[in-house]
Amino acid sequence: MASLLGTALLALVLSGPAVAFAPIGGGSSTHISMTGTALLQTVTETCRAVAEAAGHEFKPTGSSPEELVQACLGPRATGDVSGAKFHSALQEIYIQNGLVDRDFVNSAPHHFNSEAFQEGRLLIMEGMVSIKASVRSKNFKAARETLGRVLHTLQDFYSHSNWVELGYTEPYASLIRPDLPLENLAGVDLATCSDCGSGSCPNPILPNILEEKILTSGYMGIFSDAKPKGKCSHGGEGDLTGEAVPRGGISKDERRPDNVVLHDTAVNIATAASLQLLEDIRLAAGDNDFLTMMGIARSSVVCFVIDTTGSMLDDIEEARRVVHQLIDLKKGTQDEPSEYIMVPFNDPDFGPTFRTTDPERMKQEISKLRPDGGGDYPEMCLSGLQLALTGAPASSHIYVFTDATAKDIHLKDSIVALIRSTKSTVSFFMTGHGRRNRRSLRASFQDYKDLAVTSGGQAIQVSKGQLSQATEIILDTSTSALVTVLQRDINPGKDAIFPFTLDESLKNITIYITGTSITFTLTNPSGVTQSHAEASGKLGTIQSVGNLRRISLNADKETGNWQIGIQSRDLYTVKITGQSTITFIYDFVEPFEGPHPGYAVLSGRPQAGQPANLMLTAMGRKGPSSIAVEEVGLVTVSSSDSLGGSTLTDMGNGETLVTVDAVPDGEFVVSLRGRDKVSNTEFQRQSTTLMSVSKVNIQAVISSSVEPGEIFKVPFSVISNGPGGIYTVDASNDRKFPMVFPTSLNLVTGEYANSTLTITPPADTPSGTDVTLTIEVKSPGGADDNYIVLRLSVVTKITDFDPPSCEIVSVPYGDCPQDAEVCDLFEWDLVAYITDGNGTGIDSIALRQGIGNFTHGPLSDLIVRAVFRFSCCSRDVEFVAVDKIGNVGKCYHSIEPNAGPALTLSSSLWLCLPVSVYAARL
Repeated sequence: MASLLGTALLALVLSGPAVAFAPIGGGSSTHISMTGTALLQTVTETCRAVAEAAGHEFKPTGSSPEELVQACLGPRATGDVSGAKFHSALQEIYIQNGLVDRDFVNSAPHHFNSEAFQEGRLLIMEGMVSIKASVRSKNFKAARETLGRVLHTLQDFYSHSNWVELGYTEPYASLIRPDLPLENLAGVDLATCSDCGSGSCPNPILPNILEEKILTSGYMGIFSDAKPKGKCSHGGEGDLTGEAVPRGGISKDERRPDNVVLHDTAVNIATAASLQLLEDIRLAAGDNDFLTMMGIARSSVVCFVIDTTGSMLDDIEEARRVVHQLIDLKKGTQDEPSEYIMVPFNDPDFGPTFRTTDPERMKQEISKLRPDGGGDYPEMCLSGLQLALTGAPASSHIYVFTDATAKDIHLKDSIVALIRSTKSTVSFFMTGHGRRNRRSLRASFQDYKDLAVTSGGQAIQVSKGQLSQATEIILDTSTSALVTVLQRDINPGKDAIFPFTLDESLKNITIYITGTSITFTLTNPSGVTQSHAEASGKLGTIQSVGNLRRISLNADKETGNWQIGIQSRDLYTVKITGQSTITFIYDFVEPFEGPHPGYAVLSGRPQAGQPANLMLTAMGRKGPSSIAVEEVGLVTVSSSDSLGGSTLTDMGNGETLVTVDAVPDGEFVVSLRGRDKVSNTEFQRQSTTLMSVSKVNIQAVISSSVEPGEIFKVPFSVISNGPGGIYTVDASNDRKFPMVFPTSLNLVTGEYANSTLTITPPADTPSGTDVTLTIEVKSPGGADDNYIVLRLSVVTKITDFDPPSCEIVSVPYGDCPQDAEVCDLFEWDLVAYITDGNGTGIDSIALRQGIGNFTHGPLSDLIVRAVFRFSCCSRDVEFVAVDKIGNVGKCYHSIEPNAGPALTLSSSLWLCLPVSVYAARL
């Protein structure tokens, strides 16, 4: 732990004055800086451990997340490495951390207010169990969201209690160790504070409380000034109890002249406590899963959704061929996908979801697919796509193979909501069948096209014989550091010229045009042109198949301002992509008020008739500091015009708050222009996911995890600034768990209507299962709608909180030489007995410190015998055992003559007693 606490690497990313325990968007946000510092230090230590285990050096070239990711991936990162996924993972954690101040503003346990110590610790314990269960089930997004909330509650303890005033300088281990008691808590009738009429007394805690080391915290009242007699208040703006005797408060949220030392100490201890919690999560998850949770990955995830009905033989063969080609071409390179996911669908069945990081297992699994069944034409395509969107990480690339319309078309609105929520890209490869109704096929194809356009993907309609040419797009897009330069959807068709800027960092630039009866001319900055009729020209190579034109620009492309002129009276789309580490991530946000105001991410569409706010992080080749953001706008996809009026506010930590005064009525994307400081060239980027505004707004909060077999209530509220009347309500979840909800609500313009949805996971639902719930509300007549996407974690109630224990027996270790120059010629052995007692059983054993190896007996044994052999150069060793629900035990041993007792206790409660240690000459 000392190495983590002492690490200062990457602090520049989160630099800024630590003046307030405030949420995201609150200016100088200590909750963000504490969380970020702890996360980056833990990730750094984990990357170093993984690199050393793999036998390569870990040497970040700088302090940016991009350079950390590059160093962490080591020799695997041979090409461009984007830090976007790492940034996104950090942002998800920061956002959920900040939302505790909005969603649970009046909950004492979430902030350790009002002496709610037992309840606050229970929230932390339940959260840690949920995180570990989610990681074991590979539900990393759910793990990140819970982690953000748990860290907020843990950090607030040190600001809102008198832990610092009592003189403690280390974290309170009992908060993350349920096997340790919470001691010396103030009784409800015990007075704890003196009156502070000025409101700025440095330490109003009563002397007897300090002398007897009694733990208390300030009472907080947002709607009332009531508190028990003699109790401390939280204090500060928004706390009504601060004016009730004893007045004042003990909160160290803000750094004031009268509490500088107390505030700074609280920040330091809260950061150290965050590191301890993260270390526990890391040990339970394992280094590789911990890094995956944090978005450290080679490339994007690729996901295949495949129709397996009887007519799909050729399509399945082509999907199998392209998967094998993708794996063989990109294996061992930076472009190798970090994970493979496959979801088959038929009728009436769909799923299950298969996922693996092993390319050979993906080959084996897709080779098992056989066409069978179907026959009534429409299939369960959208149900399969729903599983893919909820199972794959955000910003994944999903490829759908089908020759049929969607039988479950009622899910289309839910699919749109999931696409917008996850920002994943969906491309459809749809083939025809001579025996089917072609008019129906075209009508249905438009539904797939709508979904593809919304996601920024492609809807490609080809014959079965042409499919192998169309699937080249999969090799283009399943790559690292993929960015979008321009994207348009022109409906109805019209002649148009689309200007775009290509910068020095862009590689492998490809232009995609879908549609019929299309001609075009491409022009570079020097005026050189190439028309649609030139398959191989001065600017690139053109491939045409079905409704797709694919233009691959030559590698020696000229940087600067290009344009493509397209002529067509039919609807068409155009998209320009390339590889570059210059990119951006964003979320639409809304401000919230309270004691700690900030910004919350919108789950649905932004509100019509008012300015839109975006929280945006732009990244360059050496992090956010290596680029300058000059212009951000919202561009309607049906034209080339962007709306002005945006205001950029630097929020620190690489974030920019963008306020757009006039929001388009139609569908739009986010457009960013800026300057790359490395090459001093202008660049252009766009988001892929289409968005639009709505007059409907839905609010809902998931307050806890869900137990299998139990009915879980989800209260939600709906308001509309549009016409009043009967609004339709619909809901779906990706696990098909039973739900009960109202099918309609009677809304009055500008007034909230409240209701409740219930969902019941079956009793046999595995702990760690992630459920994605979508609630949709439509106005009378369906002209307007909005949605909210919620995630629930199903977690079995845990009663085993005790970590595994070890027993070590030692004998003299005098044969290990004192001369360090020859220590590598000698070894010493250690035999340990490890047990989880009456708990869930040992799940894993790992060596954490020391050079050596070990073997162990079956983990299913009640007592597991482990034999360790260490080099005599390793005089201090540590190993850990994790039980099946994630409780972590650590055992430490030293053979240093001056280290005191040969066996010492680690921070976890382990029983460490002598067993068998001896040294031997090699």
